[in-house]
Amino acid sequence: MSPLLAIPILGAVYLIARTFLKGRPTMSPKEASDAVEAGTAVLVDVREPVEFLTDRIEGAISVPLSTFDPYRLPKANIVFQCGSGKRSLTAIQLSANAGLHHTAHLQGGLAAWKQAGLPTVRG
Repeated sequence: MSPLLAIPILGAVYLIARTFLKGRPTMSPKEASDAVEAGTAVLVDVREPVEFLTDRIEGAISVPLSTFDPYRLPKANIVFQCGSGKRSLTAIQLSANAGLHHTAHLQGGLAAWKQAGLPTVRG
């Protein structure tokens, strides 16, 4: 592996470890993007299906909060995402109540992701 590629991957691994092992439940859009790109986290969108179909982060998995079952989540480090960051906090709490602690949420949700200039998929 090229040293130039190793630096961003190591940085993402560090951020994931800091987030999940120290119990910090929030990630900035940049941190979440880096973690997903490095393959160290899965982005789970907890908005409703119509919201997800209208505008979403590429690669995010749709698991609406209205039908949320923490036991059906992928076995991975998860970054929950919603529109503004409120529903994703609920998803973290539901997951923690079920004994799942490898979760974080995207601070500010999709709005913060877009404000950071990160890409979305429309339609």
